Amino acid sequence: MLHDQKKYRKLDTRTGCLACIYFNADKEGKNWEVAKFVEEHNHPLASENDKHLLRSRRSISNVQASLLKNMTGVGIRTTDAYNFLVDEVGGVENVGFSKTDAYNFIERERKALVDSGDAMSLSKILQERQSEDNIFSYDIQTDEMNRLISFIWIDGRSKIDYDCFGDVIIFDTTYRLNKYNLACAPFIVVNHHLQNIFVSGAFIATETIESFYWVFETFLRIVGEKQPITIFTDQDQAMVVSIERVFPNTRHRLCQWYISKKAPSKVPVFNRDRCIRSLFYNCMSKCDSEVEFENCWSDMISRGNLNENRWLHDLFKVRMKWSTAFNKERLDLGILSTQRSESANNVLHGCSKATSSLVECYVGLDKLTSS
Repeated sequence: MLHDQKKYRKLDTRTGCLACIYFNADKEGKNWEVAKFVEEHNHPLASENDKHLLRSRRSISNVQASLLKNMTGVGIRTTDAYNFLVDEVGGVENVGFSKTDAYNFIERERKALVDSGDAMSLSKILQERQSEDNIFSYDIQTDEMNRLISFIWIDGRSKIDYDCFGDVIIFDTTYRLNKYNLACAPFIVVNHHLQNIFVSGAFIATETIESFYWVFETFLRIVGEKQPITIFTDQDQAMVVSIERVFPNTRHRLCQWYISKKAPSKVPVFNRDRCIRSLFYNCMSKCDSEVEFENCWSDMISRGNLNENRWLHDLFKVRMKWSTAFNKERLDLGILSTQRSESANNVLHGCSKATSSLVECYVGLDKLTSS
């Protein structure tokens, strides 16, 4: 079930600008002279606030590259490693490269690590598994050099489980314990006994929009196009964008635990005023209606003088994704966070370690989930 890699057209931003400079050099290359110089541009130049985004201004130093590799190598997400570097230098305009540059750098490093023999062995095992289980499905994503960068699978019994219990999904990518530091992305559902069921697993090289889009789109195809009613994830923006594209009819809910964990550092007044902090947690899960939420939120903002708090402002814009007041009519099984995926991570910890190959990870996980 291998598929050709999809190609995406990039936006063409050329304006036909004639600004240029040409040089003539002698045969030895020692003497240079300007042959042509056109100074005028037919478009606005980058402002002072945007100059750090120019390609000519962006580069990852050896020290930064080493930090990125070391931090992601111990399981820290690329976005968190990048944010750490940004904080160290006092802002994105000082770090010297963009978050996309960081993702691209880590992706190149990981692609260079995936052993071709390991990938071929994995592909063979998945093919054999499919021959034993005629409704077992899998897919492998490769790059332009035919190197494995992601894969996903689901067995026959899990397909049945998803048909029965797939209305609510918990999706998380916090587990990274394998030879290549790929992120394991399990799809977890909850049965009628409120027990977790591992229905599908994926390994991805990078947590980008393209990677998540491929995982979600492939998952939807191999489970038979059934869209979940609700899906729980953390606040990763790449996930948000991908879910909106692939699951347009699904209510995307954000993990309240992650939000609660961030709140004290984002809103310092919560640390010293129990009343204002209590109003925030009431907004999360204690309000019985949207009107009650609006009143409670306004009271919190007013009492804490929080009109200028950017984090709360951004959180309010996506209130339907995290407040229970806006989800009374949506099936969610009373779930408020992705913490249920922690039990899946414990299972993963028992079948993979930092030196595990992809084959070892898959075989170990398949045995545990199919027993």
